[in-house]
Amino acid sequence: MAKEKNDANALLAKKKKVKPRKSRDADCCSVNFLKCVLHIFNVIYLFAGAGVLLVGAWTVTSRHRFVSLLPTFTYQAIAYLLILAGALGLPLCALGCCGLKTENRTSLLCYTYFLLITFILEAGAGGLAYYYQVEVEHELRSQLNKTFISNYALDTDVTNAVDTMQTEFKCCGAVRYDDWRKSVWHEHDPRLLVPESCCKTPTSRCGARDHPSNIYYNGCIDHFTNHIRDNLIILAAVGVGMSVIPIFGFFFSCILYVRIKHVID
Repeated sequence: MAKEKNDANALLAKKKKVKPRKSRDADCCSVNFLKCVLHIFNVIYLFAGAGVLLVGAWTVTSRHRFVSLLPTFTYQAIAYLLILAGALGLPLCALGCCGLKTENRTSLLCYTYFLLITFILEAGAGGLAYYYQVEVEHELRSQLNKTFISNYALDTDVTNAVDTMQTEFKCCGAVRYDDWRKSVWHEHDPRLLVPESCCKTPTSRCGARDHPSNIYYNGCIDHFTNHIRDNLIILAAVGVGMSVIPIFGFFFSCILYVRIKHVID
């Protein structure tokens, strides 16, 4: 009799230690509420990812015409990080929707990890862009003139980039127009003082006359530095601004991952 009483007491104590399961709508952070929030988040995240992807693609396609003149690959790396982060948007939303529909904790866990990776990519790209827009002026002032003097007419990408820059920004040389007289290109044909792209009205061999009525006298370095810095500020704003969005998804998916374990149908 005493044995049966002890067994009953042990069973009662064991039941008291078991945490009771909650229903789906037990409180304000119920499973159904969290699923609804994450479905809305997925729609927002999909559009945000598409925006980040477009900004990265726009940078590569229309803003990379001068990258051969940059001394490092930081600018390109920032653009490709944003493209990668934006490209994760569609598959990640699909994974999240599947996990929400089936309430599969493994899918939700993968979804959570990928949201964290997206946050790191976007925040990293934004932070790198912010840091580089401060450093790029120093890099260009120490390297751009050397690039003009040493590589023009020898490197096709550099030549095209320099000609495009001088035509678009209406400038000549890195610091001044007479920088060209120290270049390898000038040594090849000393009669030409500046490239044709320096001329206000480009024509064949127009660079043989360096009168201010014929060519631009101001250098390109200030225009080019401002151009790159403006683009980097845009990339920094997009990267840091959009990195806030995955944090919300990460937070709610973590809560849902834990809640699913403690619900009953």
